[in-house]
Amino acid sequence: MKVAVVGAGVIGTTTAFELTRDGHEVTVFERRSTVAEEASFASGALVAAGWTAPWGRPERSLRMPWATRPGGLKLARLPRGGEWRWIWRWLQAGQGPHQADRHRQIHQWVQYSQQRLLAITEERDLDHDRSQGMLVLWRQAREAEQAQPALQQMKELGIPCRELSADQARALEPALNPETPLHGAIELGGEAAANCREFALSIRVEAQQLGCRFVFSTTVDAVEPLGPTAGVNLRLSSSANAGTSDVQRFDAVVVCAGVQSTGLLRPLGLRLPLQPVYSHSLSAAVREPLDAPMSAVLDAGYGISIARLGQRIRVAGGSEFGATPGQPSKATLKQLYAVLSDWFPGSVRLGGPRGSVQEWQGAQATLPDGLPLVGATRFPAVWVNLGHGSAGWAMACGTARALADQLAARSPDIDVSGSSPQRHGL
Repeated sequence: MKVAVVGAGVIGTTTAFELTRDGHEVTVFERRSTVAEEASFASGALVAAGWTAPWGRPERSLRMPWATRPGGLKLARLPRGGEWRWIWRWLQAGQGPHQADRHRQIHQWVQYSQQRLLAITEERDLDHDRSQGMLVLWRQAREAEQAQPALQQMKELGIPCRELSADQARALEPALNPETPLHGAIELGGEAAANCREFALSIRVEAQQLGCRFVFSTTVDAVEPLGPTAGVNLRLSSSANAGTSDVQRFDAVVVCAGVQSTGLLRPLGLRLPLQPVYSHSLSAAVREPLDAPMSAVLDAGYGISIARLGQRIRVAGGSEFGATPGQPSKATLKQLYAVLSDWFPGSVRLGGPRGSVQEWQGAQATLPDGLPLVGATRFPAVWVNLGHGSAGWAMACGTARALADQLAARSPDIDVSGSSPQRHGL
């Protein structure tokens, strides 16, 4: 088939690779000048199966713009109009009898994706920063008690995990600050952290070698289905050549454009309950390897991860609704610095001639229930792979393979029914 992919973040590039590998003629359209320039640029590095568990608080909570306590979804401003409905649905998804099933499906996606990431990396001999093993840290006994349902679910799903005492955790991560209170930890095995942007750049090269075509600085302005078996037209405009436009026909299109997907699908009557939730990260060079983490840790109480990526450390966390793009939250960044200093003081170069800290804010396309949409819409030629929220990198390889299997009329190796686009009327 002749297939178009809209969006060249890690979801789009990985989807393009899997489709090209299956023998399709694939073209990727991206409005930026290269891959992974937006939500995939400096996202959290965690890919460990189980890191998405509600380790800190089992229920979802909101923080008002003026609140200072950690955790939950922070409102950068009061919601407007229909945004209140999304907030209400988001809160409801964190309660009731369906909560455990939703978490189970998310964990299965991450577990499958972790396996797929490792398989692709080994098969294609990819070179990107990654590390094995991860610790979920509990500062207090109360946090350990709150995490017991999540721990039990991990065991039921067969995800390797082990409960550790504070001394055992410090033995695995000897650089942990001895002055910071530590009640205990959970050890998660397997591939734990990997550099999202490095992987996206590498998988783009692999896809191109298989025949995939990437078209940058080009915006898809409209998707126009032509009929049940006639394919789809894409209306395109190029920012590199102002004023130029084009129409190209494809047998199918896969929309992987993150938060931009809503505007692209709305004219078709496909209304997504998708909202941008903003996360933050900071990346800095390791100052002293003995003071840096061996792999990755997650502070359960603050929901902040610290991961070793080669000679750099990536600290990520925070969830903000209604933030202004391009204006990182000073409060959230301050919290990232504080948690890094709590656990690994002196581990990175923050100043001086060799100091270089990258501060980043990114919009994660998020659905109220946290599950992605993977598969065909009610228009046979229009497919979607979007809505992964904070787990976009952790799910990318799995959802890409599952979509490629569905497009080829094969049964995926994972149950995809819970992520069907039909659940939102698509």
